[in-house]
Amino acid sequence: MSASTFWFLVVGGAAAATHMTTFALAQAHMWPEMANALGFVIAFGVSFAGHRLLSFKDAGTSVSTSLRRFGITALAGFASNEIVFVVLLRGLALPSLLALFLALVFAAGQTFVLSRFWAFRR
Repeated sequence: MSASTFWFLVVGGAAAATHMTTFALAQAHMWPEMANALGFVIAFGVSFAGHRLLSFKDAGTSVSTSLRRFGITALAGFASNEIVFVVLLRGLALPSLLALFLALVFAAGQTFVLSRFWAFRR
C-alpha cells in the first residue's frame, strides 16, 4: 500500500467519523437528509486539510487550485452519497446510521479517484 493510499484511508476515516458524529447529533433536530448535508459541511474541512497535508502532500497544484478542485470533487461525492443515502433510507428502510455508513463507503471510491487524478494532481 502506498503512503498516499494509507493517508487517504486515515484522513477519509477521520472525515467519515466527523460526518457520522455530526449526523448522529443533528438527526433528532432535522430531516436525515439535512443532517447528512450538515455532516458533509463539517467534515469537508477535516477532509481537505488532511488530504492536502498528508494524502497528497506532493500535489503539483496550488492550495487555491486544490481547494477549488477538491470542492467540486467533494460536492460530486456528496451528490452520490445523498442519492445512495436516500435510496437506502427511504427506499429500503435501512436504519439511518447504517444507510449513511454505506453511502459514505460508496462515495469514498469516487472521491479518491477524482482527488488523486485531478484535485491534487501530481
